[in-house]
Amino acid sequence: MTTVIDGREVAASVIDAVKSATVALEREAGVKPGLAVVIVGNDPASHAYVSSKSKMAKECGFASVQHTLPEDTSQDALAALVETLNADASIHGILVQLPLPKPLNSEPIIQSILPEKDVDGLNIVNAGKLATGDLEGGLVSCTPAGAMVFVKRTHGEDLSGLNAVVVGRSNLFGKPMAQLLLAANATVTVAHSRTKDLASVCRNADILVAAVGRPEMVKADWVKPGATVIDVGINRVPAPEKGEGKSKLVGDVAFDECARVAAVITPVPGGVGPMTIAMLMANTVIAAYRKAGKTAPKF
Repeated sequence: MTTVIDGREVAASVIDAVKSATVALEREAGVKPGLAVVIVGNDPASHAYVSSKSKMAKECGFASVQHTLPEDTSQDALAALVETLNADASIHGILVQLPLPKPLNSEPIIQSILPEKDVDGLNIVNAGKLATGDLEGGLVSCTPAGAMVFVKRTHGEDLSGLNAVVVGRSNLFGKPMAQLLLAANATVTVAHSRTKDLASVCRNADILVAAVGRPEMVKADWVKPGATVIDVGINRVPAPEKGEGKSKLVGDVAFDECARVAAVITPVPGGVGPMTIAMLMANTVIAAYRKAGKTAPKF
């Protein structure tokens, strides 16, 4: 019988742990975690993401600050705001919502966020700490951190003897996911569009993580019987069965057929997605604990 992971349920348990950690930090050190979210322009999807992040931050008991900047904000003005937030001792996490409107250049902005406040885990210092196995000193990118919660709840903390395959090598997900699996002692293969005979590489995986952005690319015969399958893809495809012009979200895994082979699988939507905001909250509370000189909680 295949277990379908309920990402919303797991995310809710992480949020409960964040709330408890927030209360404890305020009681023991008089510190309330502070999260600043910066959004530039009018993109409706970005505004929806930001409002859900700000709402969740308030729910967790954080001091939540939102800076909404006009579409024509200059690179210098945005950089100056990040500098101000870097210097603000009450702010423990800074998040600049991407993508930024053109012609703004996001990379120097992201890299200017202090690594200890980089709750998105995108600063090269945090990427470097993860690459060298320093999970205690850095902040890990939220989506791979969330996917790793699923893996550890399924297989435990130590993945010794297990083969993991990550399909996708992006800086945002594929590479950090591979590093997390490696840190937990899995034997890790990173596969991608140039990999020869991708299906046979995937069939070797006890833990198969798909993050390529190609709808339902992973088929049942790519999956080792009894494997754990984590689907990170979010693709919108036509859904004529719902009516003319309608669409639906699917992952990178052909869910129905792969669910018949896998032991554990994540759905899309409702799998990895809800974990991203939960891990953002977790990173913020971790950053606040570290700033207060306290041992940060694990999630």
